[in-house]
Amino acid sequence: MATITSTDPTTVVKAFLSALEDLDVDAALEYCAADVVYQNVPLKPARGHAEVSKVLKTMMKYAKGFRVDYINVAAEGPTVLTERTDIITTGPVAAGFWVCGTFEVHDGLITLWRDRFDWVDFTTSFVRGGIKAVVRKVRPG
Repeated sequence: MATITSTDPTTVVKAFLSALEDLDVDAALEYCAADVVYQNVPLKPARGHAEVSKVLKTMMKYAKGFRVDYINVAAEGPTVLTERTDIITTGPVAAGFWVCGTFEVHDGLITLWRDRFDWVDFTTSFVRGGIKAVVRKVRPG
């Protein structure tokens, strides 16, 4: 269970992403308003805890690990922008790709989460990760 100790937008966003790194969707949703909107642009947005939970749990079904490497974080009022590399691990394959996230935080809860990334980069990162996994298996050590 997440412990919300701050309403500072940047702190809330980082705690939310940390819960996702733990692959704990329920804990992550504790940092979100009931009517939160989540969108991976250009896909259709998910609205509310139930829809967002369904999307995240579907993604987590395939992920064995998730890590966020922050490049830049900027905040102005309730808006937090994150430039980051997300690393998703699925079995022996690790894929890292650039993401720019926009978050809106009101009263200590995320009301909007919109991620933008290059779909070609996303896809090729998994291809590169797969090739690296095969090479490690063929040439261990």
